[in-house]
This record gives sequence, structure tokens and C-alpha cells, in this order.
Amino acid sequence: MRSFKEIKDHYNLGPDDILRLKHLKPIMEEHADKVASELSSWILSTKIGSQALTDELRRIHLFEAQKGWFLAMFEGPYDTKYYERLIRIGIVHVKNGVDAHYLNRAVNIIRSVGIRILRGSCETTDETIENILAFEKILDINLDVMTSSYIEEEIRNYSPVYRVKSTLVNYSEKFIQITNLVLIFALIGLTVGAIALFVKDALHLLDGDLESAIISSLGSLLILWVMIELMNTEVSHLKGSKFRISVFVSVALVAVIRETMIATLKHEQSDMMVFLIAAILVIGLVYWLVIKGEERQR
Repeated sequence: MRSFKEIKDHYNLGPDDILRLKHLKPIMEEHADKVASELSSWILSTKIGSQALTDELRRIHLFEAQKGWFLAMFEGPYDTKYYERLIRIGIVHVKNGVDAHYLNRAVNIIRSVGIRILRGSCETTDETIENILAFEKILDINLDVMTSSYIEEEIRNYSPVYRVKSTLVNYSEKFIQITNLVLIFALIGLTVGAIALFVKDALHLLDGDLESAIISSLGSLLILWVMIELMNTEVSHLKGSKFRISVFVSVALVAVIRETMIATLKHEQSDMMVFLIAAILVIGLVYWLVIKGEERQR
């Protein structure tokens, strides 16, 4: 399966399109019930829909789900979480035996209704065209991702090798999720330890040795700041953001800076100070290069 970034690039969904879609959200919210009603009416008119939706609660649930999916196209962010949501929708259709034809027809109805809404809500022809183009891009991306579930299901049914590969991938993903959970708890524990270290160093202020206590407290505060950054990076990564290597480089940089501050208090030999200062310069240069590299990738 292609990455979501690659799919968005192929459909040329750029920042201007994303901004335009978000600006269209208030308009689409006004007509969301109408869109979901037209789609639900068509589904109930089909044989599979009339048989599957005999219960009123199921019809209400479907209506709300369709409405939520429609509005999500104008909310963003269009990240990994959004991508996984579309995949889950496709998988639900596959598991319920909904033919891909019905999914394509449903999107066609959404497209027709959405274009009619946009034609009546824009002031100029150029604005209408741009809004429709952005709407069709995100709609086609949705259809592309959701129908990929059908393709994977067909391959899984006819290819034993693919079934083995799919099983391995599923177990690997579950293992990664467990590992991420362990990492989060480990970071929480280390952050609590950093807080305890800062409190311990800060209490030395009561001993009267202000110079030593202040420098030690600043060093502990730097470590606490790094732990917070590591937590933020891991949480952002779980939400779908790119992993930031610069945070780990900053850990090494802060550790050397703290060691230098402590060495200054102990009046270490000049050779050791030269070594520590050189290490700060080298790691600082690496940190700057990594930061520049991450900025270019955004």
C-alpha cells in the first residue's frame, strides 16, 4: 500500500487546497444533513441497503457516520490518523460484503451534491472552479484509499504469500504499538526522576551554598526540559508527525553542558574543561546541521 504522503503528492493536494478546504467547512456544515440524507436515501433504495438497514438505530448510526466522514474532508489535518480512518472505513465495507461498485456510486453522489453546493455558494467563477477542484481532489483521495482495502482483500484471498506477509505486518504493528506504550511509560518515569533531581538540587539553596545550588539546579532544569521535549516528540510521532532526531542530539548536548557546569564548580583540570568545551562545539554543530535538515524536509 502506498504511503499517504505519496497519494497526496500524486493528486497534487497542496497547502492552498488544504487551506481552501478548511475555509469551506462552514458552508459544508450547513448542508451536511442534506448530503447525508441524499446518500442514505440512495442506500435504502438498493437491495443490499434495504436488507441491511431494517433497524432504525442502524439507519441513524449510518446517517451520523456518513455525516462525520463528509465533514472530516474539510477539517484536516490530513495526516496518518486521517489515512488510517479511511482504511478502517474501507475495511468495514469489505467485511460487510459491500461491493466496490456501491462505494464508487456513493462517492459519485457526494461529488454531485457537493458540486451543486459549491456552485451556489461562491461569488466568482474562478473561486467556484478552485473550490470544486480542491473538493474533488480530497474526494478522489478518499475513494483511492478506501478502495485499496478491496484490492488488498482480493490479493489476500488468492495469494498465500500475501496472507503470510499481511499476518507478519499486523503482528509487527501490534509489537510496535506495545513498544511505543513501554517507551511512553519509560519517558514518564524518567521525567518524574528529572523532577525529583531538580527538587533535590533546589533544596541545596537552603544550605547556604548559593553558587553551587543554582548551577546544579540549572543543570537539572536542562535535563527536565529535554525530557519534556522527548515526551512531546514521542506524542507527536504517535499522532503521525515525523520523528525528530534533533531532540536526541539535544539530549547529548544538554548532558555535556551540565557536566561542564559541574566541572566548573569542582575546579576540574584545564584539560578536562578543554575537552568538554570542544565536545559542546562539536555536538552543537551536529545539532545545528540536523535542525537545518529537518527544516528542509518540512
